[in-house]
Amino acid sequence: MRKRLPSFSLSSYGAGWSANRRIAIVASVVAVLLAIAGIVALLTGSGNGHQAPDTATPAPADSPSSTEAAPKPSSGSGSVPKPPQIAEPVAYAKAAAQMLWSYDTRNTSRDQQLAGMRGWMTTEPKYADWTSVSGQVPDPVLWSRMADQDQHATGSVTEGHYPSAFKAALADDPSAITEAYIYVVTVNGKQQIAWKKGGDGAEERAVTLAVQCRPNHDCTLAAIAPSVTQ
Repeated sequence: MRKRLPSFSLSSYGAGWSANRRIAIVASVVAVLLAIAGIVALLTGSGNGHQAPDTATPAPADSPSSTEAAPKPSSGSGSVPKPPQIAEPVAYAKAAAQMLWSYDTRNTSRDQQLAGMRGWMTTEPKYADWTSVSGQVPDPVLWSRMADQDQHATGSVTEGHYPSAFKAALADDPSAITEAYIYVVTVNGKQQIAWKKGGDGAEERAVTLAVQCRPNHDCTLAAIAPSVTQ
């Protein structure tokens, strides 16, 4: 049976948020919405339970540093698309998920991948959890191995929706969202992966995102939850 190469996927890297950022997110966003135990569980949960695909070579044990800084914009963004001008939370979350599930090591360096992803983030430090996003990118050694095999992937989205706990919280207090304007959205889809000599594979993907959509402004990405909530 043909072995599969390590894939870059949301379910395989960055299992949790930093303690300081988690506190900030909970205090600034979740605590504003009263009686939302489901959302609190979402933001303090562990990984989403998906397994990474089989690997051709052992993956490095170390994950990207939780304090890794975003590359400067001058490094370019390679194949990473620019964020769309969308003011609707679910639509933006779907676009962000597709971006996160897509990459091309043939023409994009790891620094470029990170720089491109950083362009989707909110510019409000109080709500931006860059660690949860940058943690999705494989470490430099694994990215180099993927590049050696011309590994690339394309994400596709089947649907996006507000988790039931988030909808219940809004129903209890519709005005609570107006402090941070951060919406929780779960997106489901698929990631198609390919590499040298005709190698390929596909996997189902799911991710829960925190998206900021202030009135009269385009949406931005605030954070990636460590577990998927439907």
